[in-house]
Amino acid sequence: MSAIDTRDRKDILLVTGMSGAGKSTVLRTLEDLGWEIVDNLPLALLDRLLSAPLPEGADGSSQPLAIGIDARTRDFDPARIVSRIESLREGHGLDIGTLFLDCAGGELARRYSETRRRHPLALDRPAVDGIARERELLAPLRSWANRLIDTTDMTANELTQQVRATFSGDRLGEPTLQVMSFGFARGLPRSADLVFDMRFLRNPHWVPELRPGTGLDADVSAYIAEDPAYESAVGQIESLLLLLLPRYRAEGKSYVTIAFGCTGGRHRSVHVTERVAARLRGAGFSPTVVHRDLAASPQDSLEGTRGVADGDGTQV
Repeated sequence: MSAIDTRDRKDILLVTGMSGAGKSTVLRTLEDLGWEIVDNLPLALLDRLLSAPLPEGADGSSQPLAIGIDARTRDFDPARIVSRIESLREGHGLDIGTLFLDCAGGELARRYSETRRRHPLALDRPAVDGIARERELLAPLRSWANRLIDTTDMTANELTQQVRATFSGDRLGEPTLQVMSFGFARGLPRSADLVFDMRFLRNPHWVPELRPGTGLDADVSAYIAEDPAYESAVGQIESLLLLLLPRYRAEGKSYVTIAFGCTGGRHRSVHVTERVAARLRGAGFSPTVVHRDLAASPQDSLEGTRGVADGDGTQV
C-alpha cells in the first residue's frame, strides 16, 4: 500500500446521505467552487486515491477534495467507512470531514415519483421500501457526521447557495474575470457579459499628436480624463461593477467578461479598461486584461465623421 503524503491535501470532505437528498447537487457545486471531486469510489481504493499525485492544474496543496459515497458505492459498509476514516485521522493526521444529506421519507418518495427513477435499494419494490432500508443502513454515518443538511424543504438552488456559503474558501468560487477593450468598428465581442460604450468621451484620434498613441500612453490617458463627463461616468461604472460582481459570484457564475468599447478600440476603451481593472484589483478581484483591437492601425474611416469643436477648438 502506498504511503499517504498528507502535505498534498488541505481539506477532505466525505459527502454522503440519503439517495435523492441532493448529493449530486452538492458535488457539482463543490466542483464549481474549485474542489476536486471523486464520486462513488470503492472504499478499498481510498488509500490509493489519497496517495496519488494531485491532478494536473491543481493549485498545490490548496485544492480541497470531496469524495461522494452512498448505497450505490461498491463494498459500501457505513460502519467500516467510519472505522477507516477514524484510522486515517489518527494514523495519518488527515482532517476528513463528513457531510450527511438527509431528507424526510415522504419528500424522497415524492422526488422519486416525479423523476420516475428507481431507488437503488428497491429496484423491484416501491421506493418507500428502499428509503426505509437505506435510512437504517446509513444510521452509523448520520450519527458520526460532523455536518448535516436536511434538504426536505430546500430547492436545488437553495441547497447550492448553502453549500457555497459554507464551503467556498478564500478565492474558491471566484468567477474567472476578464476586462477587455474593443472597437465597435470591428464588431462586438461575442463573449461579453457587460458592454460599456465609451464613445461619449472625447476622441484622441482627432488630435494629430495623440493619434499614433494608445490608451496605454500617459498623454492620451490625460486627454481622455479631462473630458467633463469622464470622472463621474467611469466612477459610476466602477461602483456598479463592485455591486454586481459579488452577486455573480453568489449565483455561481463561472465566467464574467466586462467589455469597454470605443470606435477603433485603441484609445478611450483601452484607457478605461486599464483604469477599471486597476480599481477591481484594489477591491480584491483578479481580472485578466485583454485589448482585442489595440494592434489595429488608426484609420479615419473607422472613426466616422469628426464631431463639433469643444470649448478649446479641439475636434471630438
